Amino acid sequence: MSASTITQSATSSLSRAARELDLRRGEFDLALHLGCVRSVPDEGGGGRRVARAEIDRVRAEDGFPEVLRERVKAVGTTEGAALMGVTTTRFTRLARLGLVVPVKFYLNRYRAVVWLYLAEELRQFAADQQNAPLMTGRTPQGLRDQLDEGLDLRPRNWRGRHLGFLLRQTEDPWAQAAVVASLLDPVEVAEIVKDPHERARLDSLRPERVSRAAPESPAARIAERIATADDPDEIGWLRADLAQSLSEARQDRPVPRPTPTASSAADSASADPPFVVPRSAAAPSPISAQHASRPRHPGPDDRLTTPESPRTQRLLGWLRRRKPDACPPAAL
Repeated sequence: MSASTITQSATSSLSRAARELDLRRGEFDLALHLGCVRSVPDEGGGGRRVARAEIDRVRAEDGFPEVLRERVKAVGTTEGAALMGVTTTRFTRLARLGLVVPVKFYLNRYRAVVWLYLAEELRQFAADQQNAPLMTGRTPQGLRDQLDEGLDLRPRNWRGRHLGFLLRQTEDPWAQAAVVASLLDPVEVAEIVKDPHERARLDSLRPERVSRAAPESPAARIAERIATADDPDEIGWLRADLAQSLSEARQDRPVPRPTPTASSAADSASADPPFVVPRSAAAPSPISAQHASRPRHPGPDDRLTTPESPRTQRLLGWLRRRKPDACPPAAL
C-alpha cells in the first residue's frame, strides 16, 4: 500500500467528518474556523481533510456532542438579544458599535443581510460585570450621533475575524498573501502587485468566495461587497500587509517565469537580424559591453523587512480595533 493511500485512509473528507461529529455543515464550518476541529491539507490537492485521530479526539471529549454544538451555536439578532436580556434595538446598537462581533452572515430571500453571533460569546459578554453599564440606560449623545451618521462596524469586524480564520488555514506565504488580497478591491491589488505572473499566482490561491450564489448574481455582488474592505484605514493596513506578504513570499519561493518554447526560439533565430550601425558611422570611441551594462538597483519591495512581531497578530489587532470614541465607559 502506497504512502498516499495510507494517508487517505487515515483522514476523512469534510462532509464525512461533519457526519461523524454529529454537526450540520454550517456548524462544522464554524468548528473548523474556531479551531474546535483541526483540518489538514489534502495531499492530493482536493482541499482539506480531517485526520482520523482528530475525529477520535473530539468524540472523546466530555459532553460530546452537546458541548461541541454549544460552542459553535450561532444566533441572530432576536435570539441574541434574548440571551443577553436586552431589546433587539439595543443589541443592534451594540453590534454596530463593534461591542459584539458577528461570526458569519447570510442573505435572506429578500436579499437582506442577516448577521449571526456566537451564543457563547454573547453569554460571556452579558455575564461580565464590566459590561453592565452597556446593557441598560440611555445611549450617550456622542454614540447616538455616530449611529445616526451610519456607523456600522459589523462588516469590518466580520472581515477581521474572517481574515484570521483564513490565515490560520495555511502557512504558505503565497497563500497567506492571497488571503490578504482577497479582502481588497482588484484595483488596489493591481497597484501593489504589478507583476502579472504574481497576480496570477494570487488569483489561483484565492480562498473560496463567501457566497455560494451564482457568480454576478445580486446576492453574490452583495456578499462580495461585504467581503471587500471599504474603510480607508482598513484598506491602508491591508495594502501594507499585502506588500509585506509579497516580500516574504518572494524570498521563500519566487514565482516561476515561463521559458521560451523551441518554436519561439526558432522564430526568433529566423527573424531579420537587427540593423547594425556601420563602423564608419559609429563614435570614434565605442563603449564596451562591460561598461554599458549597469547593475540593477533594488526596488522598493526588495527593501521590505520582516517585522519583529507576528504580522497576523498586528493586522488582526488593527482590523478589530474599535474607534476611540465608539466604546466609552459611559452607560448605554
